[in-house]
Amino acid sequence: MAQYESIKIDKSLYNLAGKTFTQALEALDPSAAYKNTELADLDAFQRQLKRFDIKVSGAASDVVEKFFTTADSAALFPEYVARAVRQGMEEANCLNEIVATRTMINGLDYRSICSTPSEEDKELKTVAEGAAIPTTKITLQENFVKLVKRGRMLVASYEAIRFQRLDLFTVTLKQIGAYIARSQMKDAVNVLVNGDGNLGPADEISVETPGTVTYGDIVKLWNSFDRYELNTMIAAPDVMGKLLNLDEFKDAAAGLTFHGTGKLVTPVGATLIRSSCVPAGKIIGLDRRCALEMVSAGDVMIEHDKLIDRQMERSAITSITGFAKIFGDAAKVLKV
Repeated sequence: MAQYESIKIDKSLYNLAGKTFTQALEALDPSAAYKNTELADLDAFQRQLKRFDIKVSGAASDVVEKFFTTADSAALFPEYVARAVRQGMEEANCLNEIVATRTMINGLDYRSICSTPSEEDKELKTVAEGAAIPTTKITLQENFVKLVKRGRMLVASYEAIRFQRLDLFTVTLKQIGAYIARSQMKDAVNVLVNGDGNLGPADEISVETPGTVTYGDIVKLWNSFDRYELNTMIAAPDVMGKLLNLDEFKDAAAGLTFHGTGKLVTPVGATLIRSSCVPAGKIIGLDRRCALEMVSAGDVMIEHDKLIDRQMERSAITSITGFAKIFGDAAKVLKV
């Protein structure tokens, strides 16, 4: 009998401090032990699905009831739910295009660091022999990062979904993940535009003719990033339509990139993202390498007790995140 077929699984694995369910499983059944075997591409959770012959995708996917055949297999169900929600978040998520770094914390109180050098401090001047080397001071921010709990309530009795195919149920869970991702994107945009309570609102640049946007306005935005790089632009839907009708945005090479990858590239080399989270009439330009920090208090959280014990009515799926500016002048707003 292989090792993964003999380990005991119960809901206590969800409560180990500092470990996710999969990490707890990996400690009991390390993936390194399966190197150069047919199970090498599976993690500890996926090996447990194989152990209980549970197929979660495809035309031949099992029904929800398959998870509850044994007490051990029932303990896998919350992790399946969490993974489906995370997959939905990733598929609908634009945060990877704008977040410079992600910080995972175990509590609810977190202060980011900041460095606010003057224009003189940003210049690396010649240091004479024996002279003091100029310093750059890094300090804690005065205020905590505001963390927001986002989530959805899964309202479904076990009897209502027990015979539903997991493939179909996954679609519903992924949509919940997409809702959470869009809410997080709204929080991130709000911090970029209005500040995080430590660093203030983004500098606002006006177009030459109110209500219209020209290529010259985009160049003006690009040119305002003197010490940073304008590599990402997030546009409100109404402004996106105006941008795509500019001759410069109809460039053949940019069109080929869009048709081949689905990603829009501007004439100034920045990735272009459309988002209804951006206030109407505005474009946010930023250097994604140093503009925004995403702070998360744990991973996607599931009320696993209710799911395992088959009492699925009103089971919460939540995620706690917040955003902090890293360098305040690494993001600017073009007002159309």
